Amino acid sequence: MDLSNLSVADLRALQDQVSKQLKVAAQQDIAKAREEIQAIAQRAGISLQELVKGGARAKSGKVAVQYRNPANADQQWTGRGRRPQWVKEWLDAGKTLDELRV
Repeated sequence: MDLSNLSVADLRALQDQVSKQLKVAAQQDIAKAREEIQAIAQRAGISLQELVKGGARAKSGKVAVQYRNPANADQQWTGRGRRPQWVKEWLDAGKTLDELRV
């Protein structure tokens, strides 16, 4: 398509048409992708809600406590991130991390 002979007004009109058509095409692509995803999920026996939420892991939202201070049950640690000071003190005293396991 040779655009060099079109006026500015014609080019702007064409630009508007292209923008509208891009939106329509994108919506059609999204609808087609949704249908394909639904078909795949159905064949796998998975509900769309399960698929979107990421299964059981995403539902819980929290990581289970792995370690608890025997001297103070309020002090807990999941085992992720930096070790709390009470865990460091426990290990410095020559005790093992397994002794704190819940």
